[in-house]
Amino acid sequence: MWTLAGSTPTSCWPISSGDRASPGHRVVSGQDRADRPLVILGPTASGKSALALAIAARIEGVELVSVDSMQVYRGMDLGTASPTAEERRAGPHHLIDVADPTEEFTVGAFQHRARRALDDIRGRDGVPVLVGGTGLYLRAVVDDLEIPGRYADVLAELESEPDTIVLHARLAGLDPVAAARMEPTNRRRVLRALEVTLGSGRPFSSYGPGLERYPPTPYVQVALRRDRDELDRRIEERYRAQVAAGFLAEVEALAAVGPSRTAAQALGYRELLAHLAGACTLDEALDTAVRRTRRFARRQERWFRRDPRVRWVDAPADPDEVIALWDAERRTPVR
Repeated sequence: MWTLAGSTPTSCWPISSGDRASPGHRVVSGQDRADRPLVILGPTASGKSALALAIAARIEGVELVSVDSMQVYRGMDLGTASPTAEERRAGPHHLIDVADPTEEFTVGAFQHRARRALDDIRGRDGVPVLVGGTGLYLRAVVDDLEIPGRYADVLAELESEPDTIVLHARLAGLDPVAAARMEPTNRRRVLRALEVTLGSGRPFSSYGPGLERYPPTPYVQVALRRDRDELDRRIEERYRAQVAAGFLAEVEALAAVGPSRTAAQALGYRELLAHLAGACTLDEALDTAVRRTRRFARRQERWFRRDPRVRWVDAPADPDEVIALWDAERRTPVR
């Protein structure tokens, strides 16, 4: 049984002692690290943010850049596990709360803002550390992907077809490479690939180096790995803590302003919006959110495991060991 509570904890989910920086840790210079920025990635609830904060406390000049497609939205803090006010006061954070939830925020918009944030950080001799789990957003920055434009009229015509399988078959006829990369039932991805292919006159798969290629990059990518049962437990515990902290009230406020299609699809929000619409009970909504989030975590892990440039460490990771790994990678040729 899921319960609501009136008090708000200082953190929106439980973190083990191994996730936090220990008191009295040493602070080291950030000099020369900006040329090979660190990226902390991994599935949701793996402990990325806690590790990033611990590293930021150890290295002078670190500024954290969120790579999360939902943390960009204002007013969606609890459900996206955004850094708390206390955590934000500990050091600069970027690309959090940069868009209204009524907006459609795209990977192209994220790439533009990320480039600007990274330039600003380096311009004041700061050290950018990227942290997040949105794979496509990360690739857009790490590999400087060529992001295709938007074609609203084309998309409107495509959306009139309710059967995603039919749309996928159409895509397979126009761009079989792109069609083979996505599940036939993934409506958003199928629509986007068709929109670009028809609107630009170029196959969707022709843009950039292609997601199936992993060219050399100056970014040092470190991923967190957790036992599957432990990760599943953390996902459920985080939702329980979010509900106790007022997650339902946050979703009620979101419903009142009318979220964009993208914002309304955020895990947890989608299910609670259905509950508020009378489609299910609160318990049913949260149980569904847990199941979907666990499946999403599996997909994230598969996405990151395809990238041979990623270095995996067991979570909770020792921040000093990750810094040592970062430094070792900085001394090797870009790959």
